[in-house]
Amino acid sequence: MILQIRFRLEPAAGAGGVETLLPPLIGMLGEFTPVVEASPPDAALADVGGALRYFGRGPAELAAVIRVRALALYGVDCAIGAGPNPMLARMAARAAVPGTTLVVTEPEGFLRDQPVAALDGVGPATARTLCSYGLDSVGRLAAAPLGVLQRIVGARAGRELWERARGVDRTVVVPNAASRSVAAERAFPRDELDQDRHRRALLSLTEELGARMRDEGQVCRSLALTVRYADRSATTRSRTLREPTAHSAALTATAYALHEALGLQRARVRGIGLRAEGLLPAERAARQLALDPADEKARRLEAVADRARARFGPGAIVPGSLAA
Repeated sequence: MILQIRFRLEPAAGAGGVETLLPPLIGMLGEFTPVVEASPPDAALADVGGALRYFGRGPAELAAVIRVRALALYGVDCAIGAGPNPMLARMAARAAVPGTTLVVTEPEGFLRDQPVAALDGVGPATARTLCSYGLDSVGRLAAAPLGVLQRIVGARAGRELWERARGVDRTVVVPNAASRSVAAERAFPRDELDQDRHRRALLSLTEELGARMRDEGQVCRSLALTVRYADRSATTRSRTLREPTAHSAALTATAYALHEALGLQRARVRGIGLRAEGLLPAERAARQLALDPADEKARRLEAVADRARARFGPGAIVPGSLAA
């Protein structure tokens, strides 16, 4: 049995975000099972098959103990999903509200009426393609012949979708896995409606994430933007980059586009988070050669700024709009 725990983290105002809150919570989960995989910025997967036998409890009972421990020790509430594999646990956790546990005991019934976009590996483009063929629910996807799916989305992707629609997930929880994402968050001291302040927060985030990835020799394939509102709800949107990169200017342009697409003119925003996903070593990433001298100049200046920050501290060089 797998648990997906979504912690309801509330970052303090200023830099730092929720990443500093996640490690001790992961350590707390380690008291129940050694098979824990962090899912930054605010979640974790835990294989509790052995823990259920050791403690003599069911998944809902063990999840309740975990929630009480997180509240008592760290003041953090959580929503927990439980299922026979990581995919079902993640889907259950997304459906669970804070303070509750959703246990999937009958995968077929749980999946039948879910939209196809809820399945792992189904992005907006794939969902639109499947819906255009009338495969708009997981139940209809599961009923479709394998050969039809493979003709629509390809042989490998078609088989994976066909299996997932039937509740089959061949992935496992990998303890101490290398991070596949890096995240940061900015919280506002009060509910913020000013779009310029939102953009300044985004610029600060992309500068931080870009510098961290370059320092570690990594690039990312996509960005995920999370906006937290005054009523404690949140919206998350993601976008794949044109090419894997750690270039701050490219990250900033994508972050701005994600923010503008949300249309937050009247939204009371409590905090903004950004997560760089799909990390891979920079030397393994192919880069499109540009004939734009301005782009090459920006990258050279970025390298100089990185060396200055490494020597004199992260605040040695910052964009002019963040210096005030």
